[in-house]
Amino acid sequence: MIVKTDATHPVDEMLPAGMLFAFGFQHALVMYAGTVAVPLVFAAAMHLSPAQTILLINCGLMTSGIATIIQSIGVWKFGSRLPIVQGSSFAMLASMLLIGQMYGVPSVFGSVIGAGLAMVVLAPFMARLMRFFPPVVIGCLITIIGLTLVPVAGRWIGGGTPGAPDFGSIANLALAFATILITVGVQVWGRGFVANISVLVGLIAGSILAALCGMGHYGVVADAPWFAISMPFAFGMPEFHVMPIVIMLLSMVIIVAETTGNCLAIGRVVDVPITDATIAGALRADGLSTMLGGLFNSFPYNAFTQNTGLIAITDIRSRFVVAAAGVVMIGLGLFPKLGALIAALPPPVLGGCGLVMFGMTTIGGIRELLHVRFEGTRNGLIAAVSIGLGVLPMACPDLFMHISGLARLLLGNGVLLCILSGVLMNLIVGKSASEVESVVDERTP
Repeated sequence: MIVKTDATHPVDEMLPAGMLFAFGFQHALVMYAGTVAVPLVFAAAMHLSPAQTILLINCGLMTSGIATIIQSIGVWKFGSRLPIVQGSSFAMLASMLLIGQMYGVPSVFGSVIGAGLAMVVLAPFMARLMRFFPPVVIGCLITIIGLTLVPVAGRWIGGGTPGAPDFGSIANLALAFATILITVGVQVWGRGFVANISVLVGLIAGSILAALCGMGHYGVVADAPWFAISMPFAFGMPEFHVMPIVIMLLSMVIIVAETTGNCLAIGRVVDVPITDATIAGALRADGLSTMLGGLFNSFPYNAFTQNTGLIAITDIRSRFVVAAAGVVMIGLGLFPKLGALIAALPPPVLGGCGLVMFGMTTIGGIRELLHVRFEGTRNGLIAAVSIGLGVLPMACPDLFMHISGLARLLLGNGVLLCILSGVLMNLIVGKSASEVESVVDERTP
């Protein structure tokens, strides 16, 4: 029986231990693929060793679980106290990779800690800054994030290392596209929970197919310990530089937008009114979790959208179920063999699933732009310039080769160029287009 009284809201219901674990484990499975994908992409792009990749995966799982508990249970003014799952944000990957390539991995974690601290302090003000980021700007940002990550999936599909003898081989391409077909098939023909874990099913099925074809290399799994506790500063003491922290903090605007949107969405699903205090608490939790991520060799955190759909499907609204999912994730992060198994996945399999995930991120931006009014406004001009500038560093990597230092770090970040151009153009020309609101829901009669 569910423990509740007539006055207990479904969000605050405490389920029996068995049900709590079962539903929590389901949430953990849904968030698992997205949680491990970020450290996998980062490790591959930074050419980290298998042992370092395993460490990142396990640290990510552990801190993701802690972040989820903070967000759902709440501690003082930290946390929304809603059934919100926290996971590593794809939105920050482009900025982290650029900082890592120019300043080194310790600077990445330093910028993560700095941005997290600033977010904790500025959370109440950040909740009010969303008026500078109308859907036309947010839509462009999400679109550019997805497009910026597609080349990463392309390198994985080819085999992981451009220039290698087997890069782009028929075997690699066939394995990647088989993984794509499996993932898409599960998403299309699966129902409910199965459809929600289509990426995870694709990873498992693609790995089995690779092993049957002799393409898997799982020797590192045998060498990994069964149990280990992730320690802070495994990559050395964090390094703090002003520009990387500023870039990371500016990129955190995307997390502010995503967390705010997810709070509103979850509030509608579970029938809880969302106030400024709720959003501020959620953003403080994001900041605190991001700080913990930087301390424990992990990355910024935000609310995961896919778990919102799971709540809607199951109608299990209890935030304690989501907290149980956090406990499960912490448990998974304590077993390095599991991280080693994930790290040993063949790159074409990761590339196939990554292409689907990054493509869906791009579609999320396009979907946001569908609700933007272009007629009678200059939103089309804002979108054209913002997306054009955002694509430049990816489309022509050598364009800024004669620029060095901080300017190159700035100009080489497509996400940051998109943010700055979108906000500035919206302030300068957006409001002078007409008296009509910049954003209109076209579906409203």
